[in-house]
Amino acid sequence: MRYFTSSMNNATHFFRRHLFEWAAANPRPMPWKGEKDPYKIWLSEIILQQTRVEQGWPYFEKFVAHYPHVRALADAPEDDVLKLWEGLGYYTRARNLHAAAKHIAYELGGIFPNTFDALLALRGVGDYTAAAIASFAYNLPHAVLDGNVYRVLARYFAIETPTDLPVAKKQFSALAHEMLDPVHPAAFNQAMMDFGATCCTPSQPGCGGCPLRPECAAACSNRVGEFPVRIKKMEKKKRFFMYVVIRHGEQTWLRKRASNDIWRGLYEFPMLEVAQLAELHTRSIEQVLWPDGLPPAAKWGNTSEYYRHILTHQDIEAAFIELHLPLGTDPAFFRLPWLEGSFEVPYLEAKKKFAFPRLIVRFFDKNV
Repeated sequence: MRYFTSSMNNATHFFRRHLFEWAAANPRPMPWKGEKDPYKIWLSEIILQQTRVEQGWPYFEKFVAHYPHVRALADAPEDDVLKLWEGLGYYTRARNLHAAAKHIAYELGGIFPNTFDALLALRGVGDYTAAAIASFAYNLPHAVLDGNVYRVLARYFAIETPTDLPVAKKQFSALAHEMLDPVHPAAFNQAMMDFGATCCTPSQPGCGGCPLRPECAAACSNRVGEFPVRIKKMEKKKRFFMYVVIRHGEQTWLRKRASNDIWRGLYEFPMLEVAQLAELHTRSIEQVLWPDGLPPAAKWGNTSEYYRHILTHQDIEAAFIELHLPLGTDPAFFRLPWLEGSFEVPYLEAKKKFAFPRLIVRFFDKNV
């Protein structure tokens, strides 16, 4: 099928025609492509936010298997949803997904919103995700604008506006809607995303075989590497965590992160945030956490290697130190202020039952 019409100017006609021809010659099978169920489209789009397709694919399949419809997701306990999400990062997405599912199931009668504005009102859904669902599920003429689309348009038109400035969104959005095929918006949006992901890539783009090259301003001026333009990234905050892994017979102690800090809703070992890990040793930990001394017969165990986890705006470095407590330890020990909110669980079952930040999962993988 030829996805273009004749009622357009020559430049737009060229772009659409060659984009659709490229898409037809370069199929990219994925389980959500061609899907019309708005729930599954929404699920795939939330998973793929800030996540590579290869990483998100198995998570999409797991979520569909566990929660085949929006009511099933809404009825699930949050801890179960977070556990299934474990390893994907950016856990706010999972909490918003769960909250939006509850809203749809309990307040909208299980009826998925079918307009751009109604989709935009869902928690965790922005302009891009609303446009994707509107076009893929309902074939509504809304252009998607993700990193791939920004890159394709920035290069094709040699746009100098930095894409990370607020003014860029309005400019690129208007241009994306101008290029959109209003008759076949779903096919156009999918082609744009696939083209950016596999041909017009961030590094080493396939300009040699690109069908848009004859009209691409960046390629014609030999400036592809200069686009898209971005302003300097902000410096990341560095943080250092020392986790205390209490071993009490076969048990350990965990707590749930409940603040507005990173990893809210996930579980962790009791933790001390410090200025530098290299300056920390068992004696200084004791002075901070146990000013009156450790319980009799308590022993320090191994201190782990350093684990690093890079987030968008933070760079986390952590270490884990074991503390072995004898059975019969005075219960008053576990009522210390820094253990507030902690609870005892079997050490070997913790990883299977609770959702942890990826950094702690990596520790478990080496120590369980």
